[in-house]
Amino acid sequence: MKAAYIKDFEDWKKGFRFSAPVQVRFSETDMFGHVNNTVPITYFEFARIEYMKELGLMQSWLTGGNELFPVVADIQVDYTQQVYFDEKLEVHVKVESIGNSSINVHYWVTNEKGETCFTGRGAMVQISKKTGKGHPWTEQEKELLTNNRLISSKN
Repeated sequence: MKAAYIKDFEDWKKGFRFSAPVQVRFSETDMFGHVNNTVPITYFEFARIEYMKELGLMQSWLTGGNELFPVVADIQVDYTQQVYFDEKLEVHVKVESIGNSSINVHYWVTNEKGETCFTGRGAMVQISKKTGKGHPWTEQEKELLTNNRLISSKN
């Protein structure tokens, strides 16, 4: 498995400090019995939101009167093996890099055996409601986004 955004897979895996569990629902499978190819994006979204909640950023974006909100600018999924109904997965999330108002988020989805099922990446931009353009991260937000002390979210 070689995605262009992963230089060294073993090294890349070590950078993940946060994960969220998901269980494959029947409605997420297709006529062949495996997870539909659109579903991993919803798993990424769920884990990314849990990660942002853990950091405290999601609460800030959802606060009434806040003028900032996150937007996914692009998303990519790389499939490495089929996943079936009722499998339990762990969706790992990390911020790979930080731009002025954007972040490059990476995802790694594993099954109960620890096997890689999907990997992915996506850009998220913090947007100003007033201008409709990217709004720079504060130094405090940058520090939160690079925090490597987060271990895991087991719900």
